Amino acid sequence: MDYVIETRDLSKQFGTVQAVTGLNLRVTRNQVTGFLGRNGAGKSTTIKMLLGMTHPTSGSGLLLGHSITDPKQDLEARRQVAYCGEDKQLYAYMTVKQLINFTASFYPDWRSEVAASLLDQFQLPPGRKVKALSKGMRTKLSLLLALARRPALLILDEPTEGLDPVAIEELLQTLAGSPADGTTVFFSSHQISEVERIADRVCIIDRGKLAVDLSLDEIRQDHRRITLSFCRQPPEHLFDLPEVRSIETNGSQMIVVSSHGVDAVVERAKTAGAVVVDIVPVNLRELFLWTVQDHK
Repeated sequence: MDYVIETRDLSKQFGTVQAVTGLNLRVTRNQVTGFLGRNGAGKSTTIKMLLGMTHPTSGSGLLLGHSITDPKQDLEARRQVAYCGEDKQLYAYMTVKQLINFTASFYPDWRSEVAASLLDQFQLPPGRKVKALSKGMRTKLSLLLALARRPALLILDEPTEGLDPVAIEELLQTLAGSPADGTTVFFSSHQISEVERIADRVCIIDRGKLAVDLSLDEIRQDHRRITLSFCRQPPEHLFDLPEVRSIETNGSQMIVVSSHGVDAVVERAKTAGAVVVDIVPVNLRELFLWTVQDHK
């Protein structure tokens, strides 16, 4: 596989706080990958390590094949990477048009037609100063500046924060079409429904460790939520199976989330006297909640 991001045992500690622990992450080229996790799970710290904004405590990583711990290689990688962070730091004293022209002067392969198209699509006022833009407009301007330079990799941290529903729709459509234009997208978000709409793959980080790395197709095809009812409380370790991701017990009812092993779960349930067996597909929201919450 051709990976644009690849980490090996990447870790970051701040004092006594372990923000990221032994992270082994792979992001495939020409896809949209969603990066999910609870607040404090390590998403932003991971992104900052990838971009050289903070240094790992241990471990290593490759960004477009360049080491993130080697200053020269890291600089070369970041020439091919565009980043849109939560703070959207831009030159506030410039107008929108001035900032676009200023940014374009640094990139020989700047695509003026893309910038013009996005300027119109996002309805950005060319003559307005950046400091007078709303947070949503600054987000759209940051995305315009990123995409017009034709990056090999676009990294975004909470890109839809502060946007209205129409702007969110425009942004998601733009991101979804980026791989076809040669730009791989890696974005963190708290909006699971947005990730589910446009991502090809999802990585879930929990307590600084990678907990899930699956394509959306794998989640839809292979994962099932199985609701079981018994006449009496079922045995505690009934479903100690490697394919069982999570179990929730409430009296005589159990909810089991399983990958690939539905038949084995059903067989054990019937042997144990299950009187009701209900099987439904699992969506990304459910998988996320089952991953980051303790149910066993």
